[in-house]
Amino acid sequence: NENVIAGNVIGYGATTGSIYIRGVVGERFCVRNSGATAVVEGVGDHGCEYMTGGTAVILGRTGRNFGAGMSGGIAYVLDLDPLNVNPEMVDILAVSSQNAEFVKQVITNFADETESEVAKNLLENWSENLTKISMILPRDYARVLSIIARAEREGLSADELVMAAVNG
Repeated sequence: NENVIAGNVIGYGATTGSIYIRGVVGERFCVRNSGATAVVEGVGDHGCEYMTGGTAVILGRTGRNFGAGMSGGIAYVLDLDPLNVNPEMVDILAVSSQNAEFVKQVITNFADETESEVAKNLLENWSENLTKISMILPRDYARVLSIIARAEREGLSADELVMAAVNG
């Protein structure tokens, strides 16, 4: 979890599937990810740059410029240094109660597949450690998710509500 074991641009343009890396990766992790779930124990600079969908879970440090140009998807980062996040398009939030079980399941799958000590230790005291995880959420994506939730609550067409919001 402290050594770089994989190179740059891991997960570039991924559209589906899962990526589990027990260790640290180089720069530009999950750039342009549009649908994959990726878990790693640390990333270099420019992580989740231009990400449009999917999920990234980073169980370690991030380099600078994290989330630059990120318009979709969600990243979860353990012990995030907010100074490393590019705040232009994203917000740093606590993990919501509705997302907590999903994050726990992703980390559990990662621990099962990789035998990661970092993940196992995190899961041992989940309720306390959950507070150490930040959610990186693009603002525009949050608005779309809100519209979709409203449509589901009211029995409306999500597509029509999204288009109405986009077109004014």
